[in-house]
Amino acid sequence: MLKFNWSPSDLSIGTHGIHYAWVIVAVVSMMRLVSSAIRQASSILVPYLADPKTFGWSYGSIGFGFTLVWISSGIFGPPAGWLGDRYGVRRTMVLGSVLFMGGMVLTGTMTHLWQFYLYFGIIMSASMAIFMVPLEMAVTTWFKKHLGVGMGLLGASQGLGPVVSVPLIILLLNEMGLKWTFWLPGIAGGVILLLLIKFFHDEPGDMALRPLGASEDEPIHKVQRGSAASERSKAFIQHAQRTNTFWNLIGIHFWGCAGHAIILVFLVAMADERGVSQGLAAGLYVTLSVVSTITRFVVPIVADRMGSKGAMTACFLFQSAPVLILFFAQDAWMFYLFAVLFGIGFGGEMSAFPIINRQYYGNAPLSTAYGWQMLGAMIGMAVGTGLGGFVWDLTGDYNGTLVISFVLSLVGAISILVLPTTSRPQIPHWEEALSPEARSSA
Repeated sequence: MLKFNWSPSDLSIGTHGIHYAWVIVAVVSMMRLVSSAIRQASSILVPYLADPKTFGWSYGSIGFGFTLVWISSGIFGPPAGWLGDRYGVRRTMVLGSVLFMGGMVLTGTMTHLWQFYLYFGIIMSASMAIFMVPLEMAVTTWFKKHLGVGMGLLGASQGLGPVVSVPLIILLLNEMGLKWTFWLPGIAGGVILLLLIKFFHDEPGDMALRPLGASEDEPIHKVQRGSAASERSKAFIQHAQRTNTFWNLIGIHFWGCAGHAIILVFLVAMADERGVSQGLAAGLYVTLSVVSTITRFVVPIVADRMGSKGAMTACFLFQSAPVLILFFAQDAWMFYLFAVLFGIGFGGEMSAFPIINRQYYGNAPLSTAYGWQMLGAMIGMAVGTGLGGFVWDLTGDYNGTLVISFVLSLVGAISILVLPTTSRPQIPHWEEALSPEARSSA
């Protein structure tokens, strides 16, 4: 009979020891799945919001609501990162859980369009930013080695999110109506998030542990709190913002997300335009999601072991070049070929960013910087979707929209090429500006 040791410092199953870093990956994966279920199934909600029997809102007004989600999530990114750096990620998660529960319950009570914009577009976006920015950066602090595997597992779990959330939302809508589609996941999900926080810790030092892969003679770093944490966060972001790399990473997020947002939103409509049956057209998104799940796992491992620049450039090219297929696609098999090739680039495009941040900045408090990058990403999602739809309406076909997607992703690939090498830290001496008690060696 297997013996289980549940002590965090000596976690084991039988004779096999398990570092608590893997528990953190599992906890964060579950938190992300719970907090993003509605967002990942948002396209399912559109027909119900537009149905005259429910609200009868126009597609344009509904589309603006989802665009507001992306913009607001981006705007809340830097403040969410600052909260994580200043007060600790665990405390910030409590705020995120309360916002999630409140936003979901309030959205379930909405009767007017402005309430949809406020409850879902703004309050829920604040919650999403918290679970998107400081939480992901916290995972990276738990690994000295195998960071790529940890981030790959986290990314793959997100890729599988639609597989779980879409059937759940469809079931709730059909059986319980729109109100309980928000209330049940909101209340139950909020409770689950608060329970998961019990098992989450910001850094290994919180539990008197070393990161996974650290040598036994490496000192256990004291976790900075209060004024020391504030001083570290302020000093690092000031140093980082003086470098071109800081701003280029934000831009790369923008170019990549603007490019793939066009495809994610309009791919099924493009297939329908070329006469592909409704069932086969809908299957394109599933195919893309499955392929991207694989690359979400593989690319962080490659980026961790071989450097992020090459892996990210390849993914951006795979996100750009396959778009050329859609100019000539007439049959379903060509659309599916595109979905497979594009899924490779789309899945890996975002998943290497946490790796490259650690390779550039080491043990610096990165949540605020990553929040700025998420601002670029979410603005890119909004701009790509809006611009793609506008050009389609203006020209009468989707060729112009495809050109925009191709060019945006290609600009992202070129922007990656001008990044500095990841073999050297960007600002290795930034801690010299700190007081002695705020330094990581304290």
